[in-house]
Amino acid sequence: MKSRPEVELDVLYGISRAVAREHRDIAALLNDILDVMEREMALARGTLTLRRLDTEIFEIVASRGLSSEEKKRGQYRLGDGITGKVAESGRAALVPDITQEPEFLNRTGARRGQRVAFLCVPIIHNRQVIGTFSIDRPLAPRQELERDLRFLSLIAGLIAEAVAAIRIEAVTRESLLAENRLLRQTLCDQYRPANLVGNSSGMRLVYEQIAQVAESSATVLVRGESGTGKELVARAIHFSSQRRDKPFIAVNCAALPENLIESELFGHEKGAFTGAMQQRRGRFEQADSGTLFLDEIGDIPASVQVRLLRVLQEREFERIGGEKTLRVDVRVIAATSVNLEEAMKKRKFREDLYYRLNVFPIFLPPLRERRSDIVLLAEHFAAKYGKMYGKEIARLDHDAISLMVSYHWPGNVRELENCIERAVLTSRAGVITAADLPPSLQRCVEETTKSMLGKSENASLREMIEAFERGIITEALKEHRGRIAAAARALKTTERILSYRMQRMGINPRSYR
Repeated sequence: MKSRPEVELDVLYGISRAVAREHRDIAALLNDILDVMEREMALARGTLTLRRLDTEIFEIVASRGLSSEEKKRGQYRLGDGITGKVAESGRAALVPDITQEPEFLNRTGARRGQRVAFLCVPIIHNRQVIGTFSIDRPLAPRQELERDLRFLSLIAGLIAEAVAAIRIEAVTRESLLAENRLLRQTLCDQYRPANLVGNSSGMRLVYEQIAQVAESSATVLVRGESGTGKELVARAIHFSSQRRDKPFIAVNCAALPENLIESELFGHEKGAFTGAMQQRRGRFEQADSGTLFLDEIGDIPASVQVRLLRVLQEREFERIGGEKTLRVDVRVIAATSVNLEEAMKKRKFREDLYYRLNVFPIFLPPLRERRSDIVLLAEHFAAKYGKMYGKEIARLDHDAISLMVSYHWPGNVRELENCIERAVLTSRAGVITAADLPPSLQRCVEETTKSMLGKSENASLREMIEAFERGIITEALKEHRGRIAAAARALKTTERILSYRMQRMGINPRSYR
C-alpha cells in the first residue's frame, strides 16, 4: 500500500499531466482532475464550481458522487452556505462534521443523514475567486483534515491558471464567433432577396451569387431539384438588377406542347400555320429590355434548341412565317432539374446551347440538405397562410418540428409549403401540431427511422443506437460540408469527442466536402 506522501505525489503528477494537455473545455479538464483523485485517493464525492460570467452565481461544472439532478441543484451565490462563503471571502473552510454545522446547506441533497467532513477551497486567479473545489472526507482528527485542506489548496492553485486560460480562450473565441455571426448576418441581410427564406450555408452562397450576377446581363443557369424555388431565384436576380422596372416573363418549357413552344417563344405571323388567325408577339418580344425566365430548359425540343442558341448568341430572330429580323435586349435566366450533362451524352441536349446557357450557374440545394431552414420556412408559410385564411398561428409545437426536420422532403420547399397550408387549415388554438401534418409524412418518417435504426429481428440495441448515431453525425457533416468543428458545435459536443466517434465508426469527413 502506498504511503500518504506517495499518494499525494501521484495525485500531483496526474493533475500536472491533465493540466498540460490541450483542453478547450473547462468541464473536460476538471473531470480529468477528478478522475485522478478518484483513482489515486478513492475520492467518493467532490465538486468543482465556476463563477458564471458577469454574475455572483457559482455552479457545479464537474463532480463525482452526484447524480445529474443533484448536480443541477448545486448553485451558490456569494455568501450562500459554506461554498458561497468560501467564494466570497477567498479563504478555505473546514467542516469536521456536517451534521453539526448549521450553515452547511446540503443543497445538492446528496448527503442526507451522512456524517462526513467537508473541505472547500477557493480557486483564485489574479486575486479573484473564479471557482471553488470541495470534497467530502470520512470523519477524522482535525489535524489530519487540516492537512487534507492544505493539499486541496495546493491542487486549487495548480489548476487555477489552466482554468482561467481556458475560460479566457473560450470568451475570446465566443467573442470572435459572435463578431463572425454578426458579419455573416450583415452580409446575409445585404444579399438576401426579400422573396427568399433561409440562413443555411447553401442558401447564403446563393444570396452571394445573386448579388454577384444581378447587375450584369450575363445568362444564368439555375439548377436544382423540382420544388426548390428556382423561379424565386430568377425573380430575385431580376428585381435586384437595373432591369427591375422592366418586364419579367416566365415560360415553363415542360408545360408547352412541342408544336406550340416555338410560337410561344418567338411569335408568329398571321397565316403562318393553321389556326394563326392574327399576328402574335412571342415571349422574347414581350421581355424586350427585361428578363426572360425559361423554366425546365432541359425539356425543350431539339428543333427549338437551334433557334434558341441563335437568339442567345445574336439577340435576333424571326417570327414563325415572317421574314423580318427582330432584335431584342433580353436577359435570359434558365432553370432545370434535368442532368444536362447526361442529356448531352444521350444527344438530347445540344452541347453548344449548354455552354451558352451555363455562363453563371447557381445551384439551389434540396431541402434535405438545408434542414436548418425547415423551421424558418415553416414559420414563414404558417404566417402566410394564417393571414390568407384568417387564422392566427402562434407557433409550431416541438413534435411537429421534430417530424418536419426528420422527413426527407422529396418535393422540397413546394411540398413543405403544401404541408403547412394543410396544417394551417386543420390546426386548432393557433398551434400546429404533428397531428396537423399529413399522415403520409408521419408514416414515411416512421419507416425511415426504423430503417436508420436497423430495426430487425437480428439487430441488437447497440447496433440500432450506433446506426442512429451514425445518421445524426453524417447529417451534421453534410450540413457543414465536412467541417468537424462546425458539426461539433451544431451537435453541442466537442471536436475531440466527435472525432473519436467518427474514427470509431469509420466516417471520413472529406467525403462530405
